[in-house]
Amino acid sequence: MSQHVVLISLPGLRSQDLDLMPNLKALADRGGSRPLVPSFPAVTCPVQATLTTGVTPDKHGITANGFFWREKQQVELWTAWNEIFEAPQVWDILHEKDESITSAVWFPLHIKGCGGDYICTFAPIHNPDGSESLWCYTKPTEMYGELRDTFGHFPLKHFWGPLANIKSSDWIIDSGIHGAKKYQPNLSYVYLPHLDYAAQKFGPDSEQALAAVKEIDAGLERMIAGYEEAMGEVTWLVASEYVITTVDGVSYPNRKLREAGFLALDTDDDGKEVLNPGASTAWALADHQLAHVYVQNEAAIHGVAELFRNDPDVEKVLVGVERAEYNLDHPRSGEVVLISKPEKWFAYYWWLDDANAPAFAHTVDIHRKPGYDPVEMFFNMETKSTPLDATLVKGSHGYPADDPSRQGVIVSSNADLLADKNSVADTDVTPMILSVFGY
Repeated sequence: MSQHVVLISLPGLRSQDLDLMPNLKALADRGGSRPLVPSFPAVTCPVQATLTTGVTPDKHGITANGFFWREKQQVELWTAWNEIFEAPQVWDILHEKDESITSAVWFPLHIKGCGGDYICTFAPIHNPDGSESLWCYTKPTEMYGELRDTFGHFPLKHFWGPLANIKSSDWIIDSGIHGAKKYQPNLSYVYLPHLDYAAQKFGPDSEQALAAVKEIDAGLERMIAGYEEAMGEVTWLVASEYVITTVDGVSYPNRKLREAGFLALDTDDDGKEVLNPGASTAWALADHQLAHVYVQNEAAIHGVAELFRNDPDVEKVLVGVERAEYNLDHPRSGEVVLISKPEKWFAYYWWLDDANAPAFAHTVDIHRKPGYDPVEMFFNMETKSTPLDATLVKGSHGYPADDPSRQGVIVSSNADLLADKNSVADTDVTPMILSVFGY
């Protein structure tokens, strides 16, 4: 099998950004580009799962960037292993067709333990004293030692948070080229997160966001040259997972649930308020412009839904089978699903007075916060704390892609893949890849 396909996930890429990206534009000139319509929710983990399975969240089971594991009464964001998938991914399908077709999977979420032949993703070691040691999960296991010796440790501090910058995507690109030269995978799937940062922090049309577009294009020049040097002819697919749009305000569903008496709070050793999901009648896992509200008592579902129906910051309230319209009729979804107004987003905060916020609210912490927290990008180096002003955030995503302004772009070096399409849905990407291999 001499065919080689490279799929790049590039969240935040817009069609107009190609005008600032001569290297990606040159790739589009070889083949073409089309609008890319992300499935809902248009957030990282569900869309990456849809890109690589060809089915929507109600089928693959990745309903948000996090989960509430009801049987354990525990919340988990970002860190789940690949076993949570309920549908085969493209490398699994290719293996079923032909065991000799190999795949390399570089840095998308939920790939630890996946069926790819070669894998690399961040996996810091959590030490008993609470500190972290830099490390990556790789397949084969010994590969990270080789990558570390060649490129240094993966710069995790530049992957998310106040120091997030091009260095993390550059490391992914360079290590991916190294893997391509060594393993010659038939399929490579590479996640480059760089456009996520400035567009959320400063707004998608900000000077900083446009500078990031130029920075990632420089990295793509190196990536395209490196992979083609390693493997010869390559079919390229560059897919925007979603676009980031301007927001002018934030909503706090957990505060609303608290005021209505649905939320259960504990007091920690410092006397601060901590959410107790298992004891709450209802609580919200906030994820950009989506919130899953988990309701423990079936009799309370109607009351919870009604609480948000007249909320000026909430666009849609989905209950029961209503979730099916948005491909979220799945046991992992909340009994009530909220979609924010397009110019708003949801923050996880439950405290009514910042003095009662738990200590971890002031940190960069993906483990204890029951929701995504973009305010971590505003971490103050002098005070060594994350501010509690969610209005600082200027861009968000997740809202249904119901108009062109919320649709991304897909670029391919193979014109035939796009020839008969006016637009591409993210569910189309796996079939497109399979077609390159003749399936």
